[in-house]
Amino acid sequence: MKRLYGITAAMITPFKEQDAVDTEAAGRLTRLLIDKGISCLYPCGTTGEMLRMSPKERRQIAEAVVTAAKGEVPVFVHCGSMCQDETIELVRHAQNIGAAGAGVVTPQFFKSDRRELLEYYRTVADAAPDFPIYLYNIPQCAANDIEAELAEQIAEDCPNVVGIKYSYADINRTIDYLNVKDGSFSVLHGCDRALVAMLALGCDGTVSGTAGVFPEPFVKVYKSYEEGRLAEAQKLQKLCVRFCDALKCGSNMSYFKEALKIRGIDVGGMRKPQLDLKQNEVDALKKELKVLCGEADIPLKLV
Repeated sequence: MKRLYGITAAMITPFKEQDAVDTEAAGRLTRLLIDKGISCLYPCGTTGEMLRMSPKERRQIAEAVVTAAKGEVPVFVHCGSMCQDETIELVRHAQNIGAAGAGVVTPQFFKSDRRELLEYYRTVADAAPDFPIYLYNIPQCAANDIEAELAEQIAEDCPNVVGIKYSYADINRTIDYLNVKDGSFSVLHGCDRALVAMLALGCDGTVSGTAGVFPEPFVKVYKSYEEGRLAEAQKLQKLCVRFCDALKCGSNMSYFKEALKIRGIDVGGMRKPQLDLKQNEVDALKKELKVLCGEADIPLKLV
């Protein structure tokens, strides 16, 4: 079964002025990220404002990205939702449109115990038994956590659950995940600021919102690390940290969207109740990114 690896871009969802999803912009962004060397694509996740979209809109974006990718890189569509039946519907849709796999976040808001989480993932995985699925654990947002022992049980019960995307900066938990299934469980980390460290631990890569805006420094880090040039990877990682910090590490997706506009890609604004940045914040971001791009030898404009 296919797996995520390398620099996987967690994609934003473009919106039009009328607040409709912009599938054409999603296709353009897909091609630009592939052209810049991204390993895999991950649409409709947290960075993609997943819970702000209807199932129909999520299907539209998934189709646009899979179509534009043309099979050149794996597309793992995030399908986790507030309702189990909706999650299953989205997973089956992702499989039917030719995605490489799916990501599924834990149930959100309402606290779920270990038995409920295990049953949830068993049910979702059984709905598409030949389709690769990644657990997605972001406890600081979802209110639920997948302990390593639970990940082990899910992986044992569900052969198509091939790994986990972990988006909490807990190095000890990460090590525990890396020991699931005797080390054969795929672990992708969402902590962009520690990419080199996570690769050194044995993670297969990162699922990065920042890399969905500035793929270049992350692609360079991964290439340097894979080719054994550790000192160069460590040096480049410092630039990645600065880009992460400039874009607030995904704590406010409007920074991602405004940065893409600055780079020449109109992806619209945030879906309410989230708000776009104020003009003075946009001006300050543009000034900072100009300096960073100059130091990193990266063109500010993508197009």
